[in-house]
Amino acid sequence: MTDTNNDISLSFEFFPPKSDAGREKLQAVRTELNQLKPDFFSVTYGAGGSTRENTKGVIKAMRAEGLSVAPHLSFGGDDEDTMIAMIEEYKAAGVDRIVALRGDMPSGMGAAMQLVYANELVAFIRKHFGSHFELCVAAYPEIHPEAKSYLQDIRYLKGKFDAGANCALTQYFYNPDSYFYFVEECAKEGIEGPIIPGIMPITNYQNIARFSDACGAEIPRWIRKRLNDFGDNQESLQAFTTDLVTELCATLLENGAPGLHFYTMNQVEPTRTILTNLGLVD
Repeated sequence: MTDTNNDISLSFEFFPPKSDAGREKLQAVRTELNQLKPDFFSVTYGAGGSTRENTKGVIKAMRAEGLSVAPHLSFGGDDEDTMIAMIEEYKAAGVDRIVALRGDMPSGMGAAMQLVYANELVAFIRKHFGSHFELCVAAYPEIHPEAKSYLQDIRYLKGKFDAGANCALTQYFYNPDSYFYFVEECAKEGIEGPIIPGIMPITNYQNIARFSDACGAEIPRWIRKRLNDFGDNQESLQAFTTDLVTELCATLLENGAPGLHFYTMNQVEPTRTILTNLGLVD
């Protein structure tokens, strides 16, 4: 439990479904999660904008339901005019928040595309749309796997804030000390905007282990060993991981984290149970 009050930022992230069944399920999921009164939802954007139309469709559907939603956005292979038209479309739909990212190169594109860094995208949006959008960017408490050094990565984040970002959402992590140290080092570099920790509940150990190895997010060895102990006992594994992530969130909030951003994987649980355990929702 935590004695934190409800003035923290709370947000939920979805990925755009590819099927009608997935879209129907997501509609039910967001209806339930909206009862927890998040500040906003976000919807991801595939490598090089590969899910652009799916993302746009989900965003427009959620806006039609009156939900506050932030599209993830990166340049991908689009030119400036295409980007302006897309952002205008979001603005017309009532979107007032964007998660601005460098994005990843689609497989097989090689040198056919040039990555536009997040600070450049932030500056581009500010140039053409002023202060209309609240802009969130990505941060990496355990440092981006492509970064040449710890300090360089923090200075990249500083560049995003200097370009006009309002806040940062972090990659998920399971060691709270990595977040606290990161925030301290960011402050030393002059970063004043809120850095909101990203929270990834664990529902499938094999999937999260594989993804973590690929993206550079560390699962501490003791947690990996404990999860392996459960084998096929999903009920015990789920109980352990829900308690584990609840304690992580409590530690973060009790020590000053400005909010929580949940990577829901388009599921209601265990996010709802974790927030209930924390006393943040009824």
